[in-house]
Amino acid sequence: MPIGEALRLAQDSELDLVEVAPMARPPVVKLMDYGKFKYEAAQKAREARRNQALTVIKEMRLRLKIDPHDYETKKGHVERFLKGGDKVKITVMFRGREQSRPEMGYRLLQRLAGDVADLGTVESNPKQDGRNMVMVIAPHRNQAATDAVRRTAKAEKHASSEQAQAPAEGQAPPA
Repeated sequence: MPIGEALRLAQDSELDLVEVAPMARPPVVKLMDYGKFKYEAAQKAREARRNQALTVIKEMRLRLKIDPHDYETKKGHVERFLKGGDKVKITVMFRGREQSRPEMGYRLLQRLAGDVADLGTVESNPKQDGRNMVMVIAPHRNQAATDAVRRTAKAEKHASSEQAQAPAEGQAPPA
């Protein structure tokens, strides 16, 4: 339809004439309330940002000469982080002559990766970074999604319980 006729039709219905596909031949336009369209698009974007999972990287530091019990404790922390849906950066720190034996640090990181393989996968393989050797383990995808949902529900529950415990306006706080 001619442009003039389309503009007149838009004015008669008190709507805006919005070009949807300018590269098409002929160009495609749509009659809509542009302000309402922009508002709804902003609401969708805000909702998407709110539902976006926040990636947190927790760090666990180890030494090359670690006691078996200390290793188990650190491994437990790594497992807890992975179950919580967080990535874990594991750092092995070398001191003094230990720097001449990076293969021992590599073996320690591989052992830890093997021990937590059921909870996460190695995202970045061990690499030497000065006096440290670093590796990143990420939780499995499907588990990370369910844990993120669980964490959001827990935060909402915590917020609602705080509101319920807050004294009502005009009342004295419980003694």
